[in-house]
Amino acid sequence: MGIKLLQQSKSQKQKAEAHMLFAKAADMGNLKAMEKMADALLFGNFGMQNITAAMQLYESLAKEGSYKAQNALGFLSSYGIGMKYNQAKALIYYTFGSIGGSMMSQMILGYRYLSGINVLQNCEVALYHYKKVADYIADKLEKSDGIPVEKVRLTERPENLSSNSEILDWDIYQYYKFLAERGDVQIQVSLGQLHLIGRKGLDQDYYKALYYFLKAAKAGSANAMAFIGKMYLEGNDAAPQNNATAFKYFSMAANKGNAIGLHGLGLLYFYGKGVPVNYTEALKYFQKAAEKGWPNAQFQLGFMYYSGSGVWKDYKLAFKYFYLASQSGQPLAIYYLAEMYTMGTGVLRSCRTAVKKRLKLLKKRKCIQWHFSYGIELPLKDIHLARRLYDMAAQTSPEAHIPVFFALMKLEAVHLLRDILFLNFTMRWKWIKLDDSFGPYWDLFAIGLIVALLIFLLRNRYG
Repeated sequence: MGIKLLQQSKSQKQKAEAHMLFAKAADMGNLKAMEKMADALLFGNFGMQNITAAMQLYESLAKEGSYKAQNALGFLSSYGIGMKYNQAKALIYYTFGSIGGSMMSQMILGYRYLSGINVLQNCEVALYHYKKVADYIADKLEKSDGIPVEKVRLTERPENLSSNSEILDWDIYQYYKFLAERGDVQIQVSLGQLHLIGRKGLDQDYYKALYYFLKAAKAGSANAMAFIGKMYLEGNDAAPQNNATAFKYFSMAANKGNAIGLHGLGLLYFYGKGVPVNYTEALKYFQKAAEKGWPNAQFQLGFMYYSGSGVWKDYKLAFKYFYLASQSGQPLAIYYLAEMYTMGTGVLRSCRTAVKKRLKLLKKRKCIQWHFSYGIELPLKDIHLARRLYDMAAQTSPEAHIPVFFALMKLEAVHLLRDILFLNFTMRWKWIKLDDSFGPYWDLFAIGLIVALLIFLLRNRYG
């Protein structure tokens, strides 16, 4: 109940109610609720940050076998937050977390072994850990026989829905809604897509998605027809699962030469949904869609040749189509390329290339929404190690004192900024990237300002 309420919360009051439910469940010994409470204490959710209490709760949970707690303790040990800085202990926690099933711990261990951080560098061990995460993602993707939403470019207008903005301004949305009602087919399809997957701040709304797709389809949009087919293939509240209706709309789109419609028909024949399984027909439609550059069809062709589904196994052709699909970011194509490099199937075995492909998959799937990128605990450098190396440099040569002094000024400034930011961050951990915000030479600019300020103060004092 608490998790559902938290997911649907839009106001602070609702979030506070969810917190109260978590607190009650935690008092009753519910492990998931205790994990949520520990996270809230660590990150200051609900305005109740207490790192010491969070650490104690994580330790209690770890004794109960919570892999999330093991991972959190690894993070705290790794950065000396609330407990002593201890990389060896962090490695133990991450190892137990990975054994327990933490994908986050798997990512971190993969990165550490790949880079040789507090362990001997070992590509094979790194590959083992990254493979665990990639397998987990691929399994989820393969369980869905649906069609990923196509990224259709909207218009070349100054303010369009295909911008990189995460949130669509309400007044702009109303403008596009007005255009859609006036019969702008491209906007109808685009609004249908956004409501279908709940992007740019719009709630996922299958009824609105279907409404806009039907209007666009009536006006002759092949994309809209294909998306209606997709909705009926997958099934939802607005469009209950119906293979016959999916076949109808996919056929309408395919007759117009639409790649999504052709691919949809291929899927129906490949999996035998509403029609008998027919690999020959599936191959025909996948080939037509692939020729039009549709990456999902390219992947399906690669998979057919890789697995020998209705065709002779041909790893060269499998590699060709997986590679083509991967160039457009098709996640399963990237996964199978990594598998081929891991096993040396049809290509020369390469641990480094396999790891690279797995990392590309994880990045493509924005893995992890577990707040970690590529398994790096935080996008932070090891400040403690940097301090030690700077000190060693200063001791080695007297000439290094001045550059070390300025470097340490920069380091401490960054460290202070991160400490300030850390107190205000929730689980999103959106760190400010100074290089992106102020340019690559922001540190020299800051040092220049500090020197100018010192000169000004000295002149006022002694002038």
